[in-house]
Amino acid sequence: MKEKTIVCISCYYKGYDFMDEMKKLGNKVILITSENIKEKNWPWHAIDEVFYMQEVEPSVWNLDHLVQGFSHLMKTRQVDAVIALDDYDVEKAALIRETFRIPGMGQTTHRYFRDKLAMRQMAKDSGIDVPEFSSVFNDEILNKFTDKVPAPWVLKPRSEASATGIIKLNSK
Repeated sequence: MKEKTIVCISCYYKGYDFMDEMKKLGNKVILITSENIKEKNWPWHAIDEVFYMQEVEPSVWNLDHLVQGFSHLMKTRQVDAVIALDDYDVEKAALIRETFRIPGMGQTTHRYFRDKLAMRQMAKDSGIDVPEFSSVFNDEILNKFTDKVPAPWVLKPRSEASATGIIKLNSK
């Protein structure tokens, strides 16, 4: 089996077993991670190269810098796969794949996994029963929704992971 170059992206300390297994399978493993977690117990035996990104805020990188840095990386390496090791890295990996035409989920498709509104709309459009919902872009549409659907309502950030940022509303 030909050695593949696998780039793992992670803004959190995750993916130890995955990177270890990729190396055992004979692949080259490159890690791109946040500078503030470089001292973690990464599987150094499995990582061939590591690059660090500064965080703008927790789990957020300057995506222009990521693309520029990846462009430099691509000059001397053929990358076969880009893997997000955490929910917060799915967007970063999709951007890199789409920008550099690397196989895998691109930016449009990733939104169905990370964007709660896109996910819910896709489920509804596919015939899956979902509770009534509304975007919050337009006041008139939102008012019609709140007039039709009794409180409490749940307001969810579109791109947070888990239950982060969810608010229960009991009145307009």
